[in-house]
Amino acid sequence: MTREQLPYEDPEDKLVDREQPLMEHLLELRNRTVRAFAALAIVFVVLSPFMKQIFDVLSQPLMVALPDGAKMLATGVVAPFFVPLKVTLFVAFLIALPYILYQLWAFVAPGLYKKEKRLVFPILTSSVAMFALGMVYCYFIVFRMVFQFIAGFSPDSVNFAPDIDAYFGFVISMFIAFGLTFEVPIVVMVLNRIGIATAERLVKMRPYVIVGAFVIAAIVTPPDVLSQCLLALPLVILYQVGVWLVQMFGKKDEPSDE
Repeated sequence: MTREQLPYEDPEDKLVDREQPLMEHLLELRNRTVRAFAALAIVFVVLSPFMKQIFDVLSQPLMVALPDGAKMLATGVVAPFFVPLKVTLFVAFLIALPYILYQLWAFVAPGLYKKEKRLVFPILTSSVAMFALGMVYCYFIVFRMVFQFIAGFSPDSVNFAPDIDAYFGFVISMFIAFGLTFEVPIVVMVLNRIGIATAERLVKMRPYVIVGAFVIAAIVTPPDVLSQCLLALPLVILYQVGVWLVQMFGKKDEPSDE
Protein backbone atom coordinates (compact mmCIF):
# COMPACT_ATOMS: atom_id res chain seq x y z
CA MET A 1 0.00 0.00 0.00
CA THR A 2 1.42 3.33 -0.98
CA ARG A 3 1.75 6.31 1.33
CA GLU A 4 -1.22 8.07 -0.28
CA GLN A 5 -3.43 5.03 0.49
CA LEU A 6 -2.65 4.72 4.20
CA PRO A 7 -6.03 4.64 5.98
CA TYR A 8 -4.78 6.08 9.26
CA GLU A 9 -3.23 9.21 7.78
CA ASP A 10 -5.31 12.35 8.28
CA PRO A 11 -5.08 14.89 5.40
CA GLU A 12 -5.18 17.72 7.93
CA ASP A 13 -1.85 16.54 9.37
CA LYS A 14 -0.11 17.55 6.15
CA LEU A 15 -1.67 20.99 6.39
CA VAL A 16 -0.51 21.36 9.99
CA ASP A 17 3.01 20.24 9.03
CA ARG A 18 3.10 22.87 6.33
CA GLU A 19 1.68 25.68 8.44
CA GLN A 20 3.68 25.04 11.60
CA PRO A 21 7.01 26.40 10.28
CA LEU A 22 5.21 29.52 9.02
CA MET A 23 3.59 30.08 12.40
CA GLU A 24 6.95 29.61 14.11
CA HIS A 25 8.51 32.22 11.83
CA LEU A 26 5.69 34.66 12.47
CA LEU A 27 6.00 34.19 16.21
CA GLU A 28 9.73 34.67 16.06
CA LEU A 29 9.28 37.77 13.92
CA ARG A 30 6.84 39.15 16.48
CA ASN A 31 9.23 38.44 19.34
CA ARG A 32 12.16 40.03 17.53
CA THR A 33 10.06 43.09 16.67
CA VAL A 34 8.86 43.46 20.26
CA ARG A 35 12.44 43.25 21.52
CA ALA A 36 13.58 45.88 19.03
CA PHE A 37 10.81 48.30 19.99
CA ALA A 38 11.40 47.57 23.68
CA ALA A 39 15.09 48.46 23.30
CA LEU A 40 14.15 51.68 21.52
CA ALA A 41 11.63 52.55 24.22
CA ILE A 42 14.10 51.87 27.03
CA VAL A 43 16.79 54.06 25.47
CA PHE A 44 14.24 56.81 24.82
CA VAL A 45 13.02 56.73 28.44
CA VAL A 46 16.60 56.97 29.70
CA LEU A 47 17.34 59.94 27.41
CA SER A 48 14.04 61.76 27.88
CA PRO A 49 15.15 63.76 30.97
CA PHE A 50 17.96 65.22 28.82
CA MET A 51 15.86 66.36 25.85
CA LYS A 52 16.92 69.99 26.20
CA GLN A 53 20.60 69.16 26.42
CA ILE A 54 20.41 66.81 23.41
CA PHE A 55 18.75 69.49 21.29
CA ASP A 56 21.35 72.04 22.42
CA VAL A 57 24.11 69.70 21.26
CA LEU A 58 22.41 69.23 17.90
CA SER A 59 21.97 72.99 17.45
CA GLN A 60 25.53 73.83 18.50
CA PRO A 61 26.92 74.17 14.93
CA LEU A 62 24.20 76.71 14.10
CA MET A 63 24.49 78.60 17.38
CA VAL A 64 28.20 79.14 16.75
CA ALA A 65 27.38 80.79 13.42
CA LEU A 66 24.63 83.04 14.82
CA PRO A 67 25.46 86.56 16.05
CA ASP A 68 26.11 87.03 19.76
CA GLY A 69 22.90 86.90 21.73
CA ALA A 70 20.81 85.48 18.87
CA LYS A 71 18.68 82.39 19.38
CA MET A 72 16.55 80.12 17.25
CA LEU A 73 12.82 80.72 16.87
CA ALA A 74 9.85 78.48 17.69
CA THR A 75 6.91 79.60 15.55
CA GLY A 76 4.66 76.68 16.56
CA VAL A 77 2.85 76.56 19.90
CA VAL A 78 4.03 73.03 20.77
CA ALA A 79 7.30 73.19 18.81
CA PRO A 80 9.48 73.84 21.92
CA PHE A 81 8.29 70.46 23.25
CA PHE A 82 7.84 68.28 20.17
CA VAL A 83 11.05 69.19 18.34
CA PRO A 84 13.36 68.20 21.25
CA LEU A 85 11.17 65.12 21.65
CA LYS A 86 11.74 64.13 18.01
CA VAL A 87 15.45 64.81 18.33
CA THR A 88 15.66 62.58 21.41
CA LEU A 89 13.72 59.83 19.64
CA PHE A 90 16.11 60.06 16.69
CA VAL A 91 19.16 59.79 18.97
CA ALA A 92 17.56 56.87 20.82
CA PHE A 93 17.03 55.09 17.50
CA LEU A 94 20.69 55.57 16.59
CA ILE A 95 21.82 54.18 19.94
CA ALA A 96 19.47 51.20 19.74
CA LEU A 97 20.22 50.55 16.06
CA PRO A 98 22.96 47.91 16.65
CA TYR A 99 20.58 45.87 18.82
CA ILE A 100 17.74 46.33 16.30
CA LEU A 101 19.98 45.11 13.50
CA TYR A 102 21.06 42.18 15.68
CA GLN A 103 17.41 41.15 16.04
CA LEU A 104 17.04 41.39 12.27
CA TRP A 105 20.18 39.32 11.79
CA ALA A 106 19.04 36.69 14.31
CA PHE A 107 15.76 36.32 12.42
CA VAL A 108 17.30 36.10 8.94
CA ALA A 109 20.50 34.17 9.68
CA PRO A 110 18.97 30.66 10.10
CA GLY A 111 17.68 30.79 6.54
CA LEU A 112 21.01 31.74 5.00
CA TYR A 113 23.82 29.57 3.71
CA LYS A 114 27.28 29.86 5.24
CA LYS A 115 28.53 31.80 2.23
CA GLU A 116 25.63 34.24 2.52
CA LYS A 117 26.25 34.66 6.24
CA ARG A 118 29.87 35.53 5.57
CA LEU A 119 28.67 38.24 3.18
CA VAL A 120 25.62 39.67 4.98
CA PHE A 121 27.08 40.11 8.47
CA PRO A 122 30.08 42.22 7.36
CA ILE A 123 27.74 44.28 5.18
CA LEU A 124 25.46 45.07 8.13
CA THR A 125 28.27 45.99 10.50
CA SER A 126 30.23 48.03 7.99
CA SER A 127 27.06 49.81 6.80
CA VAL A 128 26.26 50.97 10.34
CA ALA A 129 29.84 52.13 10.86
CA MET A 130 30.01 54.01 7.57
CA PHE A 131 26.60 55.63 8.09
CA ALA A 132 27.70 56.83 11.52
CA LEU A 133 30.95 58.13 10.02
CA GLY A 134 28.95 60.08 7.45
CA MET A 135 26.86 61.67 10.19
CA VAL A 136 29.97 62.60 12.15
CA TYR A 137 31.49 64.20 9.04
CA CYS A 138 28.25 66.10 8.45
CA TYR A 139 28.00 67.36 12.04
CA PHE A 140 31.59 68.41 12.67
CA ILE A 141 32.62 69.64 9.22
CA VAL A 142 29.67 70.28 6.93
CA PHE A 143 27.35 72.01 9.39
CA ARG A 144 29.98 74.32 10.79
CA MET A 145 31.25 75.40 7.38
CA VAL A 146 27.82 75.74 5.76
CA PHE A 147 26.18 77.67 8.60
CA GLN A 148 29.06 80.08 8.88
CA PHE A 149 29.07 80.52 5.11
CA ILE A 150 25.32 81.26 5.03
CA ALA A 151 25.44 83.53 8.08
CA GLY A 152 28.27 85.50 6.51
CA PHE A 153 26.05 86.42 3.55
CA SER A 154 23.15 87.52 5.77
CA PRO A 155 22.62 91.33 5.52
CA ASP A 156 22.83 93.40 8.68
CA SER A 157 19.17 94.30 8.33
CA VAL A 158 18.13 90.62 8.47
CA ASN A 159 17.78 88.73 11.72
CA PHE A 160 19.22 85.30 10.89
CA ALA A 161 17.32 83.09 13.38
CA PRO A 162 15.98 79.86 11.84
CA ASP A 163 12.90 78.05 13.13
CA ILE A 164 13.70 74.99 15.25
CA ASP A 165 11.26 72.74 13.36
CA ALA A 166 12.77 73.70 10.01
CA TYR A 167 16.24 73.24 11.45
CA PHE A 168 15.40 69.73 12.65
CA GLY A 169 14.06 68.75 9.21
CA PHE A 170 17.16 70.17 7.53
CA VAL A 171 19.52 68.37 9.91
CA ILE A 172 17.81 65.00 9.50
CA SER A 173 17.79 65.26 5.70
CA MET A 174 21.49 66.17 5.68
CA PHE A 175 22.35 63.33 8.08
CA ILE A 176 20.57 60.84 5.82
CA ALA A 177 22.19 62.25 2.68
CA PHE A 178 25.73 62.09 4.04
CA GLY A 179 25.14 58.77 5.77
CA LEU A 180 24.04 57.21 2.48
CA THR A 181 26.97 58.87 0.70
CA PHE A 182 29.42 57.05 2.94
CA GLU A 183 27.78 53.74 1.98
CA VAL A 184 29.18 54.03 -1.56
CA PRO A 185 32.28 51.79 -1.02
CA ILE A 186 30.07 49.07 0.46
CA VAL A 187 27.62 49.30 -2.45
CA VAL A 188 30.50 49.05 -4.93
CA MET A 189 31.89 45.96 -3.18
CA VAL A 190 28.46 44.31 -3.08
CA LEU A 191 27.89 44.96 -6.78
CA ASN A 192 31.21 43.31 -7.49
CA ARG A 193 30.55 40.34 -5.21
CA ILE A 194 27.21 39.53 -6.79
CA GLY A 195 28.76 39.75 -10.25
CA ILE A 196 27.09 42.92 -11.54
CA ALA A 197 30.15 45.19 -11.80
CA THR A 198 33.74 44.20 -12.44
CA ALA A 199 36.70 46.43 -11.63
CA GLU A 200 37.10 47.34 -15.28
CA ARG A 201 33.46 48.33 -15.60
CA LEU A 202 33.63 50.40 -12.42
CA VAL A 203 36.59 52.33 -13.80
CA LYS A 204 34.69 53.03 -17.03
CA MET A 205 31.71 54.30 -15.02
CA ARG A 206 33.81 56.80 -13.07
CA PRO A 207 33.15 59.84 -15.33
CA TYR A 208 29.40 59.25 -15.08
CA VAL A 209 29.66 58.89 -11.29
CA ILE A 210 31.45 62.24 -11.05
CA VAL A 211 28.73 64.00 -13.01
CA GLY A 212 25.99 62.19 -11.10
CA ALA A 213 27.60 63.11 -7.76
CA PHE A 214 27.34 66.83 -8.47
CA VAL A 215 23.80 66.43 -9.77
CA ILE A 216 22.74 64.59 -6.62
CA ALA A 217 24.51 67.15 -4.44
CA ALA A 218 22.70 69.99 -6.22
CA ILE A 219 19.35 68.31 -5.51
CA VAL A 220 19.92 67.23 -1.91
CA THR A 221 21.95 70.07 -0.40
CA PRO A 222 21.08 73.77 -0.05
CA PRO A 223 21.61 75.90 -3.17
CA ASP A 224 25.15 76.98 -2.40
CA VAL A 225 28.38 75.82 -3.95
CA LEU A 226 30.08 74.98 -0.64
CA SER A 227 27.55 72.44 0.60
CA GLN A 228 27.29 70.86 -2.86
CA CYS A 229 31.04 70.36 -3.02
CA LEU A 230 31.11 69.01 0.55
CA LEU A 231 28.72 66.25 -0.56
CA ALA A 232 29.88 65.62 -4.13
CA LEU A 233 33.61 65.38 -3.42
CA PRO A 234 33.31 62.72 -0.67
CA LEU A 235 30.96 60.76 -2.93
CA VAL A 236 33.52 60.73 -5.74
CA ILE A 237 36.39 59.92 -3.36
CA LEU A 238 34.48 57.11 -1.69
CA TYR A 239 33.56 55.66 -5.08
CA GLN A 240 37.24 55.59 -5.97
CA VAL A 241 37.97 53.92 -2.61
CA GLY A 242 35.40 51.29 -3.52
CA VAL A 243 37.11 50.74 -6.87
CA TRP A 244 40.44 50.26 -5.13
CA LEU A 245 38.88 47.77 -2.70
CA VAL A 246 37.41 45.83 -5.61
CA GLN A 247 40.78 45.77 -7.36
CA MET A 248 42.48 44.44 -4.23
CA PHE A 249 39.87 42.16 -2.64
CA GLY A 250 37.01 41.80 -5.11
CA LYS A 251 36.28 39.29 -7.80
CA LYS A 252 38.75 39.36 -10.63
CA ASP A 253 37.65 40.19 -14.14
CA GLU A 254 36.78 37.10 -16.14
CA PRO A 255 39.20 36.48 -19.00
CA SER A 256 37.82 37.26 -22.43
CA ASP A 257 37.26 34.60 -25.07
CA GLU A 258 40.17 35.92 -27.06
